[in-house]
Amino acid sequence: MSTASEIFDRVKNEKRKFLLETEAKTVCAEYSIPVTRFKLAKSKADAVKFANEIGYPIVLKIVSPDIIHKSDVGGVIVGLKSAKDVQKSYKQIMQNVKRHNAKAKIVGVLIQEMAPSSTEVIVGAIKDPQFGPAIMFGLGGIFVEVLKDVTFRVAPITEQEAREMITEVRAYPLLKGYRNQPPADIDAIVKILLNASKLVMEHQEIKELDLNPIMVYEKGAKTVDARIILE
Repeated sequence: MSTASEIFDRVKNEKRKFLLETEAKTVCAEYSIPVTRFKLAKSKADAVKFANEIGYPIVLKIVSPDIIHKSDVGGVIVGLKSAKDVQKSYKQIMQNVKRHNAKAKIVGVLIQEMAPSSTEVIVGAIKDPQFGPAIMFGLGGIFVEVLKDVTFRVAPITEQEAREMITEVRAYPLLKGYRNQPPADIDAIVKILLNASKLVMEHQEIKELDLNPIMVYEKGAKTVDARIILE
């Protein structure tokens, strides 16, 4: 049995509807969807050790089955540049979460590399009752939230369909480079779209997949946040 299948079985056995971020990123990595380097710390000492191994700057995120929106409860701290920052922020996150929900089950704290800023895109999937899984693509940030500039295809998608999805968004010219921003690696985006399609086709229990933001560079890409919700 694959690691992804084991994770999905465990989540279902625990009667959870969503994967922890550590689980979602492990599933993505198994499907060759590039993710930021991360480790799960269960103590302040672990947090510092893992941060030193991954390299600064670092992001800390709470990992709890009782907390979906981590930022809303002060469960995310970014841009940490030293072991001292990590120690202080680890303690702060724990305090923030306990203040919000004293009974929240805390699995640990995600220690994650801070991906350099670049062009942001979003790749997602939703399960339509009639057509089954549908893959979504759009530019991240304001383009998704305000302009709703996204495209869809019913899965499974072909490479040609993936490339069409990318060129169809109104903000596509931004991916070709602008001002001091280099062009984005379109091939890297295509691979993520195809691998996301494969993931949702092989695991029909997925109701929603949300990879946002994905930082796309001149060469390569990195998924910063991954969210998977089950039926």
